[in-house]
Amino acid sequence: MISTAEFTIKTERLAVGYSKFPIVSDISLGMQPGELLVLIGTNGSGKSTILKTLAGLLQPIHGNLEILGAATGSLPKRVAYLPQHPVSTHTLPLRVRDVVAMGRFAHLGLFKKPTTHDNQIVESSMRLTGIESQANDPIRDLSGGQQQRTHLAQVLTRQAEVLLLDEPTAGLDINGRKLVADLIASERSRGVTVVMATHELQDAESANTVMLLAQRVVSIGKPDVALRDEYLRECFGFTQPH
Repeated sequence: MISTAEFTIKTERLAVGYSKFPIVSDISLGMQPGELLVLIGTNGSGKSTILKTLAGLLQPIHGNLEILGAATGSLPKRVAYLPQHPVSTHTLPLRVRDVVAMGRFAHLGLFKKPTTHDNQIVESSMRLTGIESQANDPIRDLSGGQQQRTHLAQVLTRQAEVLLLDEPTAGLDINGRKLVADLIASERSRGVTVVMATHELQDAESANTVMLLAQRVVSIGKPDVALRDEYLRECFGFTQPH
């Protein structure tokens, strides 16, 4: 069941980084159920650092951060995170189905046997990401795009209230990119809050909020405000075609 709290994600003057060295500071925002925040910037701009902090993998340097009304890292069943470079399973004799089913570990633990309901969720997630026909194939035999779809399916099996996606369209062709957009829209329709990092401007078209980053918050707001030419020029050295 999706939380009815006023904000699913709330930050106040948040600074994120490593050790005591901030990469991005003064992040203040509030997100509600069903909203999409898109983080845009070049490599090293702070996108992944923000997502890792939201996921509880990094501690905030200072400022306030709440996810679903609690401290980060305390709600593993309710927050799902897709890293930019998922942990490699290529050297293990794992099938696609095995990797996807790992997404249920937050609910089951390592030793509890999956129920019929858990198996149905796994099958549904593979179908939604278009990899059901590869379910019994070794993941090491898949293309990069198919592996990315596998990890997306794993995240979906969490059935979380907050999705944190770091470059989810990496390695995907145009059909794969459309699939990700459709999946995000479907998750939002059931009240899931989504934060996505990307360097592709078109990924921001359906966002409620865009944050443009260059080791600081260059702009934040609706896409037509945050992606103004002067901000894009500062971050990327170019403007959008008119």
